[in-house]
Amino acid sequence: MKGLILAGGSGTRLWPLSRRNFPKQFLKINGEKSLLRQTLDRLLRGMFSKNDIIVITNKEYKFHVRSDLREISHILCEPEIRNTAPAIALGVKYCMEGLGCSEEEVLFVFPSDHVIRPDDQFAEYINFSKEVAQQGYIVTFGIKPKRPETGYGYVKVSEDKEKGGFLRFTDAAIESRLSPNQKMNLLKVERFIEKPDEATARQYLEDGHYYWNSGMFAFSIRTIIEELEKYVPPIRKMLELSFDEMAHQFDRMPEVSIDHAIMERSKRIVVIPLQLYWNDIGSWDSIEDILPQDSDGNTCLGDTMSIDTRNCLIYGSKRLISTIGLEDCLIVETDDVVLVSKKGEAWKVREMVNRLKRGRRREVEEPTTTHRPWGFYTILDHGPGYKVKRVVVNPGERLSLQTHSHRSEHWVVLKGIAKVSIGGNEILVHENESAYVPKSVLHRLENAGEIPVEIIEVQNGEYLEEDDIERFEDDYGR
Repeated sequence: MKGLILAGGSGTRLWPLSRRNFPKQFLKINGEKSLLRQTLDRLLRGMFSKNDIIVITNKEYKFHVRSDLREISHILCEPEIRNTAPAIALGVKYCMEGLGCSEEEVLFVFPSDHVIRPDDQFAEYINFSKEVAQQGYIVTFGIKPKRPETGYGYVKVSEDKEKGGFLRFTDAAIESRLSPNQKMNLLKVERFIEKPDEATARQYLEDGHYYWNSGMFAFSIRTIIEELEKYVPPIRKMLELSFDEMAHQFDRMPEVSIDHAIMERSKRIVVIPLQLYWNDIGSWDSIEDILPQDSDGNTCLGDTMSIDTRNCLIYGSKRLISTIGLEDCLIVETDDVVLVSKKGEAWKVREMVNRLKRGRRREVEEPTTTHRPWGFYTILDHGPGYKVKRVVVNPGERLSLQTHSHRSEHWVVLKGIAKVSIGGNEILVHENESAYVPKSVLHRLENAGEIPVEIIEVQNGEYLEEDDIERFEDDYGR
């Protein structure tokens, strides 16, 4: 079996922490590892080998993925964003052509930004669902609702047990593999439902026959090809091409989610209820569920101090956040944004992001720290005619050979040894030493040591945006 990790999403519900250029899957929310890294580690514990994992992302996130998952060699980049159905189809084609999989191979689809535990119990569900998928079913995993959530899609299962609402296999060998903790009923899907309003979500919660759609699926290659043939012929036809041809013509595929394309229409869907902890970190309100709370019900990260504050989520970055007399509030502080909201209203973050997009605000696109394949930089200050950055270059890495038409740069080394090329001359710059790059002069910065190089870069000029770069050589194909 093979695992497809979908890591191309640019979710906005965790703004301002999540930005379009650095979305949720790369964030380290509940520990020292990103959600993407946690997803891979989970799958490597008794479920898949590293050679059985295929990560599907887009070209904007390619270097983020490679930096986070260095041991994974199967990383596919969508030529452009076309939603999950074309992305999964590209993964299917890669498995067949690139990995030599037969049509009997079972594929799993996993989002890259969920929290699931415990791992050993999740592995039991995966191994069991493989058996189900081998019999021609498309398996989805359902989560029993805990609250009237409006941010999730739902799956309704059949209410009539006598008419097959609960499926059973006659194969005793399959039944014998179930552990007492699994209690895995296979539920027949009646229909998929889009994200409901709050009143409808409350009805679903009370009804008892609705599950949250986890976004995880399992199917054999043969089954998904047959269902694409039936419901989405344009995507099925693309699978007749070679992988390179399919990638070249990727923009010709319909832009549609796997839910709309197959799951809402197929008659071969079954649900396995997951009786373990699951959280898709879909909103700020869901963050509290994975982080510890103090005696007043507050979830606090960063430098915080509170008086008479209860049931609040306070997420700080660099400055002290002090609160007095607050209750049921959300406060999120980053280098460049402060978000304050009533708890329960965080679903409106998407609306705020849309307003900022219409205003062409930079805060929607990227944080003050921007990651690059060679390291990262943080904007410390900026104003008319100047910008100050902290730049970190990892060992063995270097920036492109480049020029700027509208700005000069002054570099001061804080830590490490930098090899600097300016106008064809190379010098080593050590701590507390500096180098100056005039406008339009060919230059390059490289880490010449064994530890990260940290520099302060001061830019001066009439135009200081990142598109004032002309690259002549680049190790990363940009």
